Amino acid sequence: MARHRKSGQIINGWIILDKPTGMTSASAVGAVRRRLNAQKAGHAGTLDPLATGVLPIALGEATKTLPYVVGREKTYRFTLRWGIATTTDDEEGETTERSGVRPSQVEIEAALPRFVGEIEQVPPIYSAIKVDGERAYNIARRGGTIALEPRRIWIESFRLLEILNTDCAVFTVVSGKGAYMRSLARDLALHLGTVGHIAQLRRDAVSGFSERDAISLDELDEFGHSPAAFKGLLPVEAALDDIPALALTEQEAAQLRNGQAVQLLKKSDLERIGAFGKGEVLLATAMGKPVALAKYSAGEVRPVRVLNM
Repeated sequence: MARHRKSGQIINGWIILDKPTGMTSASAVGAVRRRLNAQKAGHAGTLDPLATGVLPIALGEATKTLPYVVGREKTYRFTLRWGIATTTDDEEGETTERSGVRPSQVEIEAALPRFVGEIEQVPPIYSAIKVDGERAYNIARRGGTIALEPRRIWIESFRLLEILNTDCAVFTVVSGKGAYMRSLARDLALHLGTVGHIAQLRRDAVSGFSERDAISLDELDEFGHSPAAFKGLLPVEAALDDIPALALTEQEAAQLRNGQAVQLLKKSDLERIGAFGKGEVLLATAMGKPVALAKYSAGEVRPVRVLNM
């Protein structure tokens, strides 16, 4: 039987999309893949449809690095609207409660430290978390009852940027994996004796990528499928800046590509492996090009994900 060939071009690297509002992350990935006619694509870190901003999209071999990217630090900016609670904890939901209480700047700033560090957070019921094998948002949409368990998350910083008016304030947050800004806004409002929801949400940075790297769908449209479209394509290793690199010889690189371990036990190898810890993930390179994500242990480097480039 003839083997089915994947359609599209083999493109390896990252497109940092400035996602528009109203589009799911999955739809954004599909839109980029079609515009570049790329065979394979995936995203690092889901953004709500309401949200805009930095959505790193991995193409080709870059998709193999996604597990090492999605859990890294993220920076958000959001507008919190006081006095109205919604079903979705954002502007798209139906109103469930109102309050006339409006916190002062002093009250807001005094409350923020309570939400910094390791905290417990209950995710929004309209989220992609699975409950008995089903997405929470699907259960919520058909009117089902959901009781999500609190989760431990990390908030690096939470600052008030601006008070726009009596009803709205703008915040910036740096967080770790799994933190929901909708829950953070909801819980801050409740702590201040009122209710609230996110009116606008933007991600400014994720996994070492920022707005400076971002390109819009309109900009991609200008180039169509021409080579000029790749001016915004970043290399596969661009997402791995915080992973230590190990330079290999061509012979050693060939071993890793074939799934074989590389022994680094000679005295001449000590300088290369001296700073690596047991079980540490490395980016193996040869001639300045990525070869594989690998693990180091006891003088041996074993391939984890080979990058065919």
